[in-house]
Formats: sequence, structure tokens, C-alpha cells
Amino acid sequence: MSFPLLTATAALPAIGAVATAAVPAARRTAAKWLALLFSLATLVLAVVVLVRFDPDGGRYQLTESHAWIKDFGVRYELGVDGIAVALVALTALLIPFIVLAGWHDADPLETGSRRWRPTQGFFALILAVEAMVILSFEATDVFLFYIFFEAMLIPMYFLIGGFGDRAHEHGEEAASTQRSYAAVKFLLYNLVGGLIMLAAVIGLYVVAGNFSLAEIAQARANGSLHMATNTERWLFLGFFFAFAVKAPLWPLHTWLPNAMQESTAPVAVLITAVVDKVGTFAMLRFCLQLFPEASKWATPVILVLALISIIYGALLAVGQRDIKRLIAYASISHFGFIILGIFAMTSQGQSGATLYMVNHGISTAALMLVAGFLISRRGSRLIADYGGVQKVAPVLAGTFLIGGLATLSLPGLAPFVSEFLVLVGAFSRYPAIGIIATFGIVLAALYTLVLYQRTMTGPVKPEVSAMPDLRVRELVVVAPLVVLLIFLGVYPKPVTDIVNPAVKQTLSDVHKKDPRPEVEAAK
Repeated sequence: MSFPLLTATAALPAIGAVATAAVPAARRTAAKWLALLFSLATLVLAVVVLVRFDPDGGRYQLTESHAWIKDFGVRYELGVDGIAVALVALTALLIPFIVLAGWHDADPLETGSRRWRPTQGFFALILAVEAMVILSFEATDVFLFYIFFEAMLIPMYFLIGGFGDRAHEHGEEAASTQRSYAAVKFLLYNLVGGLIMLAAVIGLYVVAGNFSLAEIAQARANGSLHMATNTERWLFLGFFFAFAVKAPLWPLHTWLPNAMQESTAPVAVLITAVVDKVGTFAMLRFCLQLFPEASKWATPVILVLALISIIYGALLAVGQRDIKRLIAYASISHFGFIILGIFAMTSQGQSGATLYMVNHGISTAALMLVAGFLISRRGSRLIADYGGVQKVAPVLAGTFLIGGLATLSLPGLAPFVSEFLVLVGAFSRYPAIGIIATFGIVLAALYTLVLYQRTMTGPVKPEVSAMPDLRVRELVVVAPLVVLLIFLGVYPKPVTDIVNPAVKQTLSDVHKKDPRPEVEAAK
């Protein structure tokens, strides 16, 4: 029996969560180091998974399958394709940086203060989310996926509501109220989506007789399982609705700005760079593979919603006064690009969308974490409270600029490649949508450069005149992310080589081929 590598990759942070939570309250520093060690060990296992994965091998590799609830056909089935491998690696990569960036975020405000939950709980919840997200990427049993898709809401609820941002313009009492509101809104939106998905999961079982993704897809491909058109469409809508909430796609996005605004910067990164990726990933793995005809039927409406997300998110980002809300609306715009690439139904679009999930995770982490360091120094999230920071903290300002330039997809930085592929893929099949989507790039340049200008340039405000530059711990967090942004911007081949075979198989599931160019290349 081979070593259950995928189970170990998810189990290690789960064990770390329990071990961290069990550390005595007086040993806060020990809890932090324990969480960091478990996150690094998980990263090592994720690298092993990445190395052992063969892009030219079978569709699902490193598979595990065990009977679980026999009476209902539920199995503990895991397996990864190229898309899942890339996202497992992204998750495992970001968690150590999230832990380091949040090193002091759950510390008491003063000696003896009880206004914050124990430090151990903060880091244990982060590791718990990591375990559930990784299992969501690995699960090939629909019911197993659903369990962890929903279960991750619980630790996220407590991270948002219990460990919110301390920088609040109206005091601690108002901050507590706003955190509670954001946490409840996050939970309710995602629970409603999950309940609708549960009905669709049950419906799928009634039709297919089991929950195995591979078996259902194979039965659909060979014609032994036939779904009535209306049945397939209703099931697709049940799954897609839950994934669109998680993604988040307009108009189901409104929970995200509140959640990111009220969270600490590391938890905001956990939301948008890690948890939200489960939604877009699931569109590729479940919607397109299980319901190919319904996916094609719904494509025109989904493309319009994605286009609205791109433009709407960017426009609202331009007008934000709060740094975190600006980044949140920018993320809504970026997720619109990802969903546009997925449902363009072209190899360039889906490769770009998958690459965008990875690159957006890195770029948003870099920008949001530096923004968090900035906010913790000044004690304010308001853009108007800053000015001239680059003169007193040039390294902080420089890394903030790189994160911002990555957000606007500057050529030479990682998101440019993915956004370009999405637009090429969309334009080749839907030229009008591709053209309109490019305005999102113009708006991204506007909100990013205006943010940098108002916070970093100009006269030095008295409140920031003594602001310290990035410390060693903060540099350890930011520097690797900046290096990755530059490396993948210049040389994205290591990621595209992994995801492209899985993208081709996904296109085959929906019986789509790339449009032929109107002008053939010269031979």
C-alpha cells in the first residue's frame, strides 16, 4: 500500500491546528512557532506532491479511495489533476506567509487585556482553514467535497468576527459591531449557497446513483448515464450558485468587501487568495465536467455576469476611501476575469484563468500584506490619512508599488500573462466581450496608481513622519512574493506546463475546440 500523500498533505495542518490550540495560554510565542512549523511542513509535502505529479500522466494522480458511507455510495476519494496541484501548492505556499504576517495580530492590546481571543486560537483556525481548502482541491467524491466546502466557513467565521482589524476610525465598540456584521454576512451568503448546492448534490445522487466524480463523468461520456435537459440545467444551477457566491461573482459578491475590510490583513489574504479560489476551481472541476451541456447553455449569461464583475468591481475600487475595500473590489474585478476565462471555453482562456488563480493569489497577498503593515503603523485604513510614506519608508513604499503594479497586470509581472491569455481566449470566441473586458485593465491602472499617489507620494504628513520601514520579519514575508511575481511574469512555463493538459481534458468534457483563426499562419 502506497503512502497516502494527499491525505497527509491535508492532515498535517489539521493536526497542527489541534496541537496549536492545545498550547497553554501563557505560551503564545510557542503557539506561533508551532503553527509556522506545521505550515512549513505542509509546504514541504505540497512540493513533494508537485514533484511526483506527471503532467503527461493520467487525469487524476496520487489517488486514494476508501469506502466511507456504503449505504449512500459515499467514498473517501482523493486525486489531483494539474489544476488542483497548482492550487494546493499555492495554498501551502501562502499559509506560512500568512502566519508570519499575522505574528502579532492576535496579541492582547495591553498586558492582561481580554479583548482579544487567545493567540493560539487565531493560528489554529488558520491551519484548520488550510486543511479544509486542500481537501476541497483534492476531493473527487462530490459529497466529500461538499463537506469541506461548507466546513471551512466555520473557522473563517471566527477569524473574521473574533480577530478583526484593530484600525477602526470609530473605536473598539463600533469595530466589534462591524466585525460581527461582516462575519454574519459572510456566513449567511455562503450558507445559502451551500444549502442550494446540497439540494443539487442530492439530486445528482438520485440521477447517478453515486457521488464519484470520475465514475459519473465516465458514465456521461460513454452514454450509460443520461440526464434530461431540464434536470441537468437545474443541477448545474445549484452547483454554480454556490460556487459563484464563493468566487465571488456579481451580484453575489457583497459579502467580500465587508469581510476583507473588517479582517486583519492576513485573514483578508486567506479569504481572497485561498478560500475564494475554491469557487472558481470548482466551476472547472464540477460544473464543466458533470454538466457539460448545461455549462454551454448557461455560458452567455455567465459571461455577461463576469463582464459586469470586471467593470463594476474596478469602478467601485476607483472610488474607495478605505485601502482594504479598494483591494476587495479590485479582487471582484479580477475574479470576473477568471470566470470569463473559464467560460470562454477556449484553451487560452482556461489556461489563463487557472494561471490567474495562482498569480492573483500571489499578487493580492503581496499587496494586502504590505497594506496591512502600513495600516498597523498608522492605525488607520483611510487613504486620506496617508501621504509621503515613500520618503520615510522607501522599502515599504517600493514593495507596495510592486504589489500594485502586479494588480494592474503590468507586463513583466505574473498577472499580466494570465490576464493576456484570458483576453485572447475570450476574444477568439466572443470578440465584443473581450473588447469590453479590456476596459477593466484601464480602470485597474487608475485605481492602483491613484492609491499609490495618495498614500506614498506628496508632502509627508505629520502622522507618518516617524513611520518605520519594513522590519526583518516583514521583509521575509514580502520578498519571496515579489520574487515570485517577477519570476512567473518572465517565465510562467513551470505553471502552464502543469495546468495545460488538465485544461485540454476539461475542454474535451464540454466537447469544445478552439476556434480556427480567420487567417491561417504561413507555413
